[in-house]
Amino acid sequence: MRISALHSPMAGNMIVSGLQFPSSHGISRNKVLGGRLPAPFAAGEKCSQSRGHARQQHVATCCQASEAEQVVNRRGLLSAGVSLAAAAQLQFDSPADALVVSKEWEKVDLPVDPGVVLLDIAFTGNDANHGFLLGTRQTLLETKDGGKSWNPRKVAAAQDEGFNYRFNSVSFNGEEGWIVGRPAILLHTTDGGTNWERVPLSAKLPGNPILVHALPGKSGQAELTTDQGAIYATDNAAYSWSAAVQETVDATLNRTVSSGISGASYYEGTFSTIQRSPAGDYVAVSSRGNFYLTWAPGQTTWQPHNRPAARRVQSMGWTPASELWLSVRGGDLFINDKSGPASEAFSQAKLGSRGFGILDVGFRNDQEGYACGGSGSLFRTDNGGKSWKRDRSTDQVAGNLYAIKFTEKGIGFILGNDGILLRYIG
Repeated sequence: MRISALHSPMAGNMIVSGLQFPSSHGISRNKVLGGRLPAPFAAGEKCSQSRGHARQQHVATCCQASEAEQVVNRRGLLSAGVSLAAAAQLQFDSPADALVVSKEWEKVDLPVDPGVVLLDIAFTGNDANHGFLLGTRQTLLETKDGGKSWNPRKVAAAQDEGFNYRFNSVSFNGEEGWIVGRPAILLHTTDGGTNWERVPLSAKLPGNPILVHALPGKSGQAELTTDQGAIYATDNAAYSWSAAVQETVDATLNRTVSSGISGASYYEGTFSTIQRSPAGDYVAVSSRGNFYLTWAPGQTTWQPHNRPAARRVQSMGWTPASELWLSVRGGDLFINDKSGPASEAFSQAKLGSRGFGILDVGFRNDQEGYACGGSGSLFRTDNGGKSWKRDRSTDQVAGNLYAIKFTEKGIGFILGNDGILLRYIG
């Protein structure tokens, strides 16, 4: 992740990836959220910029704000974001009846091409039945009946550049929602997705937006994370953003290669997976699965950790108690004995995966949870993850299951390749 900019003690210039810029210049929000992080950022530091005249003009300048505080101004980063009404929904006949596969799960028929990869699902905070499902090929589906049926949506802001966006993540707090995707795109709504505002991002964004989280509490709060580890937070509906990390992941690893982090020298600059805990902690798996990294609020850098098993890490996430779970290639699953990101006290769970990799774990409550993986593999726990039983009801599902999502209302979904969507009915 090339997100740091170091002040040259000799020339007083800001050096960004080998290039020098006069430190008296300002860094626009377009450049900081769209460029490499000015650096080293102290926790909570910000960068500022005035609004550009052109609608999506990206003018990169670097500055130092007074009192060591730099602000990334949305009026520069947004470059006058335009509120856009979502295009009218395409009209489709009602979907076919869902196929019940067990007493707990049904397979939902979706109006998508078989090659679409579904990536995330979220529901508005004010209506538990109103949600959005997104994925590759600019897929955006909307439901108003709790996920029983879905209709395609198009957002004009994502149509006018000729890109075929991969929508990676969606999150809501009440009626306010956010979507991020690749190539770099950020969408914002304050009315439950009826209208979407495009937040233009520069091509120099450090990595691609991979995760967005609408924060609880007052409106306008969100966190945005890229696949290179940049973390930004806003508390004013994206008019300004603060950077949470002080140095690049590369720089962190350069300091810790000699500290016994196995595989750090093979780091390729991106994460394969990243997850946020209910407490606001993050865990990310390196692209090769050699090691993993964690970040907690208040820390200025990512913290690397050795994997607890010889096999490479497949995926990681959090239990409802903010304990880490970790799966390795070959299907073994480990649960941390303590909450929080710092603990490395993993214990292997009792799960016979038959060699299929466990791709995700999701919990309906503190005790009931599910683990999914290759070839329709599904497992259930009723004791918080200590032991698991195979659920054979999905053995006939022709595809890999790779994401499990449960809402606070107990509505649950499993996402799979080729447009597979399983809905919890138990």
